[in-house]
Amino acid sequence: MKLRAVEARVLSVAPWLLALSVVGHLLMVAFQAKMTMIDLLVYRNGSPHLFKGDLYEWRLEQYADVFPLPFTYPPFAAAIFTPMSWVPWEASRWIWQLICLGCLYYIVRTSLKLLNLHDPRRVMLWTALTLWIEPVRTTLNYGQINLVLVAILIGTLASARNWVAGAGVGFAAGIKLTPAISGLYFLIQRRWMAAVWSFVAFVAVYGIGWAVSPTQSDKFWFQLLGDASRVGPVGSAINQSLRGALSRTIGDDVGTGKLYVLGVLVAAALTWFAVSKTKDALALIVSVQMLGLLVSPISWSHHWVWMVPALLWLIYEGGHLLCKIAAGLWVLLTGGYLISFLLIAQPNIWDFSRPWYFMLLGWGYPAAGMLTLVAIGLAARRKRNELLPGEEEAADGEPSRVSG
Repeated sequence: MKLRAVEARVLSVAPWLLALSVVGHLLMVAFQAKMTMIDLLVYRNGSPHLFKGDLYEWRLEQYADVFPLPFTYPPFAAAIFTPMSWVPWEASRWIWQLICLGCLYYIVRTSLKLLNLHDPRRVMLWTALTLWIEPVRTTLNYGQINLVLVAILIGTLASARNWVAGAGVGFAAGIKLTPAISGLYFLIQRRWMAAVWSFVAFVAVYGIGWAVSPTQSDKFWFQLLGDASRVGPVGSAINQSLRGALSRTIGDDVGTGKLYVLGVLVAAALTWFAVSKTKDALALIVSVQMLGLLVSPISWSHHWVWMVPALLWLIYEGGHLLCKIAAGLWVLLTGGYLISFLLIAQPNIWDFSRPWYFMLLGWGYPAAGMLTLVAIGLAARRKRNELLPGEEEAADGEPSRVSG
C-alpha cells in the first residue's frame, strides 16, 4: 500500500493522535520522567550572572557531577532569558515546554505550507509523530532552545520580505551563533538586502549585549568563541558533527586540522550539489542547515531537530529513490534513539576508546545529513530532466516558494 493511501486513513484520526501525544508528553513533564530540563536550568539560573559580571565563570553543579555546565551563549541570550529567573522553577518548566510544543507545531505547519501541503490534519499527524523522535525528545527533556530557534528561522527565512527574513537570522544568531549559517541561504538566492538586514539585526543584538555588560561581551566574542572543549566533550557520541565523528574514528580530537578541513570541504561540495539546481525554498533551507550541523565543531544530537523539515521534504517532494532511503534512515536513527543507546554504551563522556561498531554507529546523523544533501541534489536534477525545454527555462526564472 502506498504511503499516501496509508496517510489518508491515518489523517482521519490525526486530532486524536496529537491529543494523545501531547497528553503523554505533559504527563512526563508532570512526573519528571527523564525531564530534568538541565539546559533550561542553565539558561534560567545562569542568566542573572550577566548583571553580576561572572556569567562565564559560573557553573551549574546540579545534575552535572562529571561536567559542571557553563553558560555557553552570547550575552544577549542571557539578557532575554533573565525574566525566566523571576518565575518559580516549576512554572518556568511548564511555560518552556508549552512554548516548545507550539514551536514544533509551527515548524511542521510551515514546512508543509512550503510544500503546498497545508492540511490541518496533516500538520496534526506529523506533529504527533515527530514529538517522539530522538532530537525532539532530547530537546524537550533537556529544556533546550533548538525548537524555538528553528521556528524563528524557518518562519522568517520563508518570508518574501527581506527585512523580516534578515532580522530573523540576525536575531537568532545573536542568541546562539550557529544560526548565522542561515545567511548562506540569502547568498544562494541572491537576496542581498536580506543578507544586509541579517547583519544589521546581528549588530543590533550584539550592541544590546555589549550595552548590558561590555566586559562579558568582550570575553565571549574575543576570548571564549571557538573553544569547543568549553562547551563539552567533542568525542562523545552525543556530538554528531563531522568533527565529533572524525574524532571518534581516529581516537583523538581532530581539532581544526587537515582532516577536519577535508570534512568541511566535502560537506560544502555536497551542499553545492544540493542547492545548485533547485529553487525550492524548503530544500534550500534544509541544505544550508545540514551544512551548518555538519561543519559546526559541536552538533549535539538535539541540535538535529532540522531533520523534521528535512524528513517532510524527503517524503513529500523528493521523487528519487535515494530520498526514500534517506527518509527511512532518518526514521530508523531518530525513531530508534541510536544516540541515546551509544551514550549508555560509552564508558564516560570523555573516553574515545570504543569498539569499532560503536564508532561506525556514531556516524549516524552526519551520514544521514550528507545522504540528505545528495538526495536533494539528485531529486532536483531528476526534476529538471523531466521538464520540457520551455518549462526548464521558466523554472530557472521562478522565484522560490516563500510566503508573503
